[in-house]
Amino acid sequence: MTALTTALGDGGTIAWRNLIKTRRNPDLIGMVVLTPIMFVLLFAYVFGNAIHIPGISYREYMMAGVFTETVAFGASLTGYGLVLDLQKGIIDRFRGLPMAPSAVLVGRTTSDLLAGVVSLAVMSAMGLVVGWRVHSGPAKALLGMLVLLMFTYALSWVMATLALSMRSPEVFSNASTMLIFPLAFVANTFVDSATMPGPLRFFAEWNPVSAVTQAARVCFGNASPNVTQHSHAWALHHPIVASVLWTAALLAVFVPLATRQYQKAVSR
Repeated sequence: MTALTTALGDGGTIAWRNLIKTRRNPDLIGMVVLTPIMFVLLFAYVFGNAIHIPGISYREYMMAGVFTETVAFGASLTGYGLVLDLQKGIIDRFRGLPMAPSAVLVGRTTSDLLAGVVSLAVMSAMGLVVGWRVHSGPAKALLGMLVLLMFTYALSWVMATLALSMRSPEVFSNASTMLIFPLAFVANTFVDSATMPGPLRFFAEWNPVSAVTQAARVCFGNASPNVTQHSHAWALHHPIVASVLWTAALLAVFVPLATRQYQKAVSR
């Protein structure tokens, strides 16, 4: 219990350090605050008039997709911050301090989770401005936000694993973009996956991003029954359960992988 308490305390200290660093970095603030605003306005006013979803306003349909896409891209903050700290030798300095080895990863993922909360708050405010409305109760809406945050936390461990195998922030940025783009866009985030050709449709229906997006739509009362009736994918008919299972699976696989990769990275 003492070791766990120490690890959590050290992780909290690292998380606070990362938050202070983010507050003093205009580029990171822009990514956390301005990028969500840009995505909402882009899809509401540029693509919104060109895409029709039967049974629901597109601006309500798209918001769950914007939420999921933004938190997915936001998870790359974890990897970028880690590889930057490695490059600058910050991790080596941490090794000389009397702190739990897990504190760096726990602190980094926790601070980026809090950044995700800020992004969701900004997107929610902008969504209300462009016409998005929640048609469920407060408890269901909070559940939707929780599902999104759980997913971004799991993705942050994926990004940590990827980043710790690299030495350059530029290389990581390219690699993470190549990973996240197919997940974010070959999904039901902005269009009905039933309109995609065979192989792409199968990938989209079983894509974890699709499950999380559909779970958010259900929780916010923005789901259209005309969309899911064309799909036989279990994950889209039970999106909340599927999202929890995907999140648990990602954490079960990538937390130990990231920890092992961190130990290799600091021993180089």
